[in-house]
Amino acid sequence: MATITPAALYPVSGSYATTPSYSGTFIPSIWSAKLNAKFYASTTFGDVSNTNWEGDISSMGDKVVINNIPTLTVNDYTVGTNLTYEVPTPNTIELTVDKGKYFAFQVNDVIDHQAKPNLMDTFSTDAGNQLKIKVDTDCWLAVYNQSDSNNVGANAGAITQGFNMGTDAAPVTLTSANILSYITQMATILDEQNIPESDRWLVITPFERQLLMNSNMAQAQFMGDSTSILRNGRIGQIDRFSVYLSNLLPRAAANFNYIGGADAGKVKRHTILAGHKSALTFASQINKVETIRNPNDFGDYVRGLMVYGRKCVLPTGLTCGIIAG
Repeated sequence: MATITPAALYPVSGSYATTPSYSGTFIPSIWSAKLNAKFYASTTFGDVSNTNWEGDISSMGDKVVINNIPTLTVNDYTVGTNLTYEVPTPNTIELTVDKGKYFAFQVNDVIDHQAKPNLMDTFSTDAGNQLKIKVDTDCWLAVYNQSDSNNVGANAGAITQGFNMGTDAAPVTLTSANILSYITQMATILDEQNIPESDRWLVITPFERQLLMNSNMAQAQFMGDSTSILRNGRIGQIDRFSVYLSNLLPRAAANFNYIGGADAGKVKRHTILAGHKSALTFASQINKVETIRNPNDFGDYVRGLMVYGRKCVLPTGLTCGIIAG
């Protein structure tokens, strides 16, 4: 029997030739209608900070001087004595717009035409989300260690000095048994600074969330809720704090090579933060995305710019915990 080869079944020319003919040098690609979904880190700084002075910066320049209300002295009164008058002198804080982040990319007309998704919108959305992550990370890194000295460390508490928030040298080890106590201590630290109970926030990492899910809080009867947080995953509020989750909180310096080498024996550690919305401020002066034609090719340049400032303006309204792990 004669051997039938693939070439005999599918000749290059003749009635079985492909249309158009395959040259052997180019295989066209078909673009998927859906790009792979990307997941972005949760950004939280904008949710817990205020923008009280953003309007001043936008209209007046790149810096605003904030006057803090001075604390006046109350004296004992005795009939017939002369009164002592003081001259209130407010101390000032400068909020400066001195940080900037940008993105820039090109979308070629040919590639954009061959792709089913709108690449310019898709890439712009991705770039915008990456920009948010960079800004959020920078903001937390700038303010996490700006708390009042009475609100942090091993002897925190403006009145009692009775709460251990942890230090770089001795971070606190949290467990499902003590995490709720630790959070209520952070609330008490703010109470001792006379911080209002409304508009308080707490930002934790997934590590603390996992501990909460294994604490008494996970049981509905302890929280007075109808549904356990183990069933709906919602943390909501704890002791007047609105709770946020983030992977962008700072980690203490020089703590990653703790297994061996120069940092052998050091304990890996991270931060969680709690405070009041008046403690942190954010101002953006320029926030724009624009498109221009590429003068040297067929396509568009897309670029985005964000110029901003961030600061802790009320240190007594911020507390930071140094956590092992």
